[in-house]
Amino acid sequence: MNIIKKSVCYGAIVGGLLSLGMSIAQASGVEQFKAFVVNTKTAKGEFVQVQMKTVNGVSKMGKTSSGTFKFARPGKFIWTYVKPYDQVLQADGDKLYLYDKDLNQVTIKSLGNAIASSPAAILFGSVDLDKNFVMKDVGVKQGVEWLEAIPKTKDSQFETIGIGMKDGVPVGMELRDSFGQLSIVTLKSFEKNPSFAADQFKFVVPQGAEVLRP
Repeated sequence: MNIIKKSVCYGAIVGGLLSLGMSIAQASGVEQFKAFVVNTKTAKGEFVQVQMKTVNGVSKMGKTSSGTFKFARPGKFIWTYVKPYDQVLQADGDKLYLYDKDLNQVTIKSLGNAIASSPAAILFGSVDLDKNFVMKDVGVKQGVEWLEAIPKTKDSQFETIGIGMKDGVPVGMELRDSFGQLSIVTLKSFEKNPSFAADQFKFVVPQGAEVLRP
């Protein structure tokens, strides 16, 4: 199914819910997320990311980081870590840039290969979700509708990506990698469809920075 047909299909889901008097907040996690992907072209907000660790069979909070994000669909985003380290993960629709301020080092990769089945792809990529992910609803936790996305490609570093939806926007993610490690991301101050300057996502290599192209 091409992107245009898929957009119409997702739009029909939302329209059907509204015609039955059901608000988007009452829709399932998958229905909310598909509507969000189709209707949200740009967004910005803040995040807190916690790396969970298992000690003697018990999960405990590990390293915590926080920062801000911006995105313009498809494939343009800026994910900025402010604490504890100053790093930027940025994509311009063609290339992916990882800038480590402390090392003054920029790593540049092809965007397609780098995010095909990643959390960045499912949040910031195209509306063709079914190409790279199998999605299913997994229930409600503390008033948040959760869905699970499983990457179809075997070379993805993630086994599952959980997404929590509330009032039509994502409020959290649970990322489990191929080693069984779990990261929990909380999204807040979420603003849908803000306006960005035309060059907002253009990455400029800082003066004197070492450039790596693995």
